[in-house]
Amino acid sequence: MRKSLLALAIAGIISGCGPAPQPPASQQQAAAPTTEVAAAQQSETERLNQWFEEKYEQQLQQSPLQMTFLGRKDKYDQVDDTSIEAEDAQLAWLADSVAELKANFDYSKLDLEAQTSYDIWVYQYEQAKEGVPFRKNAYIFTQMQGIHAMLPQIMINFHKVDTAEDMQAYVKRIEGISRAITQLLQRAQDNASHDVRPPKFAYDGVLEQITNLINGAPFTDSEQDIPLWSDAKGKIDALVKADKLSDEQAQQLTEQTRVALQSHFLPAYTALKQWLEQDVAKSEQIATGVGKQKDGKAYYDYRLKVSTTTDLTAEQIHQIGLDEVERLTAEMIAIKDKVGFKGDLKAFFKFIKDDDQFYYPDTDEGREGYLEDSRQYLAFINEKLPQYFGILPKADLIVKRVEPFREQPGAAQHYFPGTPDGARPGIYYAHLSDMRSMPKNEMEAIAYHEGNPGHHMQISIAQELTSVPTFRTQAGFTAYVEGWALYSELLAKEMGAYQNPYSDFGRLITEMWRAVRLVVDTGLHSKGWTEQQAIDYFLEKTPIAQGAVISEVRRYIVWPGQATAYKIGMIKILELRAKAQQQLGDKFDIRAFHDTILGGGALPLNVLEKRVDNWIASVKAS
Repeated sequence: MRKSLLALAIAGIISGCGPAPQPPASQQQAAAPTTEVAAAQQSETERLNQWFEEKYEQQLQQSPLQMTFLGRKDKYDQVDDTSIEAEDAQLAWLADSVAELKANFDYSKLDLEAQTSYDIWVYQYEQAKEGVPFRKNAYIFTQMQGIHAMLPQIMINFHKVDTAEDMQAYVKRIEGISRAITQLLQRAQDNASHDVRPPKFAYDGVLEQITNLINGAPFTDSEQDIPLWSDAKGKIDALVKADKLSDEQAQQLTEQTRVALQSHFLPAYTALKQWLEQDVAKSEQIATGVGKQKDGKAYYDYRLKVSTTTDLTAEQIHQIGLDEVERLTAEMIAIKDKVGFKGDLKAFFKFIKDDDQFYYPDTDEGREGYLEDSRQYLAFINEKLPQYFGILPKADLIVKRVEPFREQPGAAQHYFPGTPDGARPGIYYAHLSDMRSMPKNEMEAIAYHEGNPGHHMQISIAQELTSVPTFRTQAGFTAYVEGWALYSELLAKEMGAYQNPYSDFGRLITEMWRAVRLVVDTGLHSKGWTEQQAIDYFLEKTPIAQGAVISEVRRYIVWPGQATAYKIGMIKILELRAKAQQQLGDKFDIRAFHDTILGGGALPLNVLEKRVDNWIASVKAS
């Protein structure tokens, strides 16, 4: 089951040529079951899968915005209820579903794939229940996970308007956004009353974003429209041009939108802005992690467990990070020497950071150059995919710049999935307001991470799966999802990428980035590091631009634990590949291994290991 977009934000969210791919690993067994047992498994499994479809649909109906994100128009005029009461009701529904699952299905009669589905359904409920005591530890509004910015973004990018009814739903949703913001403001105020508030920089970031959302027409006489007003007028104009709306209807809808924005959107965002302006005086000037909070250590342990899907402690993760930083530093020195640079690694970092050859101009042409070259890197790797994968995604991928109202200098690129039916492509977003934070030598690795064979490939394949219940096609486990994307950066080298040694150095930079995260995240939240200590460590170990480093560290501070998932997940996938190669020898098939990893959707890492073990056993027995 996948949490709604809002829940994630609050918690903080074709076959190729050649031999046919192996079937999903958890459907493979070293010895085939008897006919009688197989028939019983099929019957119980089919019954369970039908139950999962019914339950997942019930769960989806609790999140109108999640359905919109998936390309559906159910409850198209509604926005999710973001109150504590609604969260309690959803958790109670989940508890009832787990009780029903355990009472009505015999685990021993399920096939391996169905047992995996059963385990994941229970796992995600228990994870949600475990998080209840820490609700007051969460930051509601931050510069990273701001629902205040996410809601307008969903309206602009995902609320598709094909008819007058769709536009009427759009207008109604403006009221829903206002209610959601009001509910979340109450939650932020409650948390602040328990001395839980993000640092000053988070307040400043949110206030800047809110200003971008409400500063302009129709709220002022400015020639500049606010983003939602501009979007709404554009969608109404498109309906008129498509002869789906008369001029009179267009005028009515335009006026209704104006009234909704002025009567609902502006008051809700103004109230949020005023409270933030008053409360910011109580925020930390010197930012640290959540360990300082009441129950902060337990909260951080929980966030690590959720992010990594392991029981690794903060101390263990910190040490893994230190070890990886040391290993990658040696590899960086090797490339520095290979290109003939005279000087130490620190001097090479300075050269990489300062030399103009590694940057696009800070112009519209430079920004388009970044986007177009990213597309070319992805086109190159797409040609290689059939040699390494049997299962390929059907969904298209586009590369675009982040919308101006939420763009942040130096912020990390990111990916938004398309719809399961492929009607909306996946989107690789880049923050391009500061081109000196977007070096050329790192962009190749990042394109593979966000696009193919990274996020776009993994998430699209998951959404397109027909061999598992629908809820699993939308599951999101950060260690798996981000671990795969980081593994993909290294895999691309095996596929022939990074012909330029500076790009290969850029790949090491991005991997080092994730190794440093293990050290810095645990340093901030379990060792009492300040923001400046984290920034200094980051700058010492990488040549990443200072603006990007500051943005990264501030992300870790407001999103505890999330950044540890990448390297932990990558390490596990590499361990599983090494195990398979060692045990299978000449029988090892890289395409079958990758199809095993991707063929069941996102999984907790221990479940992924079982899946690979089953596949290894089946290949040995063949």
